[in-house]
Amino acid sequence: MLTTLQTAYSDTRAADLAWALGREPLPALAVLDLRFGDARLQMRLLGASHQVLLEEDGGTCSETVACMSGSATPLPIGVAERVGDWEYEFAARVETLSADSFAVRAQELLALVTDHPHGLAGTFPGSPHAFTAMLAQRTEGQVRWRTWHAYPQEGQLVVTRSRVGVRMPAAAR
Repeated sequence: MLTTLQTAYSDTRAADLAWALGREPLPALAVLDLRFGDARLQMRLLGASHQVLLEEDGGTCSETVACMSGSATPLPIGVAERVGDWEYEFAARVETLSADSFAVRAQELLALVTDHPHGLAGTFPGSPHAFTAMLAQRTEGQVRWRTWHAYPQEGQLVVTRSRVGVRMPAAAR
């Protein structure tokens, strides 16, 4: 699903993004609700930021990557944590591209996400290459998602990937 976000482009630099786990839902500009078996996943575009909310069997996980005032947690390269009975992993990297390479990569990513049934992308007025995109899937008992945050003025693309593993059975705890 592709949408034009009706907001000013507020996250102006890749370096301004921060990561948080466990935040309450923030106001979203676009939302895609998905079901993977018993798991409910909500992908939320927050301007040039994202939030993912996962709920399954009474457990919840909330990931936020955004410019968050007062946040002391910059965007990490990688995180592995236990969230309730789940194993959560997060990784991020910043790609710096030439203007031509950035435009090509932006078009490829938007086409991939727009045509995918579990994809959500939002572009910003004024620049076809300013976007945030998300793609989710469930495989081998894990829920996974990838995100792309585009900063064409810097030629930077922030790429994240996250995974939440299968809940452990109560007897195994």
